[in-house]
Amino acid sequence: MTSPHPGPPPHAGEGEQRHIRSFVLRQGRFTPAQQRAFEQHWQRFGLEPGAAPPDWSQVYGRAAPLVLEIGFGNGEQLLHAGIHEPERNFLGIEVHRPGVGRLMNALAAHNVENVRLYNHDAVDVLQRCITQNALAEVRIYFPDPWPKQRQQKRRLIQPDFATLLASRMAGDGRLHLATDWADYSAHMLDVLDHAPGWRNLAGSGATLPRPPTRIETHFERRGLRLGHGVWDLIYERT
Repeated sequence: MTSPHPGPPPHAGEGEQRHIRSFVLRQGRFTPAQQRAFEQHWQRFGLEPGAAPPDWSQVYGRAAPLVLEIGFGNGEQLLHAGIHEPERNFLGIEVHRPGVGRLMNALAAHNVENVRLYNHDAVDVLQRCITQNALAEVRIYFPDPWPKQRQQKRRLIQPDFATLLASRMAGDGRLHLATDWADYSAHMLDVLDHAPGWRNLAGSGATLPRPPTRIETHFERRGLRLGHGVWDLIYERT
């Protein structure tokens, strides 16, 4: 049976400004269970970018603070948030289909109703689907560090992206980032400490301990076993 979902993000159309992708669509293993998730659960949890931004109160059936997680991977953290922060609406963006399928199966198994998902490019979703002042919080955990010097232009956290995020945040909204790469932590601090509209809650150049809303995921534990440090950065919209 063919999945109802259209697949990878489209290329920018004629006349659109192209941006450097912060991801590569790798062909990972797509299990039958993950395929069935798109067939059975996409209509319940999935969203497609449309001609106009959604009315979030209609999407979720209620008005509540909207929290966006960009690059949710296998969805472990987003599932936890949906279950343990029921007073908030959660929106996840992930380009890799196996992780989206896995999370949809878990959401269905736990009957979680306050999570919706885009299988699409985050920059495109922010530009097309999120209006100004719509977000109460953005969470970006362990984005691809692109460690080689020639790759670092692909890093998601860049000045233009910080400006775009600020434009979508409500007043005093928060941005929470985490990384296990020291170099990327320094890069994030440099970008966001100098970005207009953001205030580092730890003070300039500083990071904070992991807050209770962010669980220690399987990915993070693997990094810790390899001797990586972990840095949490939390900013407030000014």
